[in-house]
Amino acid sequence: MKITRLNIPEVIVIEPEVFEDERGFFFESFNQKKFNQAIGREVFFVQDNHSKSKYGVLRGLHYQEAPFEQAKLIRVISGEIFDIAVDIRVESMSYGQWVACELTAQNKKQLWIPEGFAHGFIVLSKEAEVVYKTNNFYNLDSEKTIPWNNNSFNIKWPLNKEFIITSKKDAC
Repeated sequence: MKITRLNIPEVIVIEPEVFEDERGFFFESFNQKKFNQAIGREVFFVQDNHSKSKYGVLRGLHYQEAPFEQAKLIRVISGEIFDIAVDIRVESMSYGQWVACELTAQNKKQLWIPEGFAHGFIVLSKEAEVVYKTNNFYNLDSEKTIPWNNNSFNIKWPLNKEFIITSKKDAC
């Protein structure tokens, strides 16, 4: 497993070792011991989520307030997305900054986003299926959304506004 820390070092890209031959491929998509070593602490996941979206769908920027904050381990099993993490930890040196990673079914990369970050993604392929683990249960009352086009973050989304599709909740 290859670990790459992004410009906000708590956000990590994880690349599995993939074994390919004429039959296809095999890789270990999750190993608790190796994962905990990679991020430097113990994390226990309690929920897996799975979404399917079409080209241009933008989901986010979502987070949950304390005590229901969620860390996420995200991967794409079909298609490709541009995945974003925004640091919303007020006491952080990187508060208000964002990092991004292109996750695809082909590159098999995963993105670790710890608690204290808002998360969003946009679909770059015809459709994409995203699966992610969370370390806390979903809580409707603590769920918050930051507008995807919030000028204070200056996020460089890779699609023009006319191609972006959002839900009512995310359309700000």
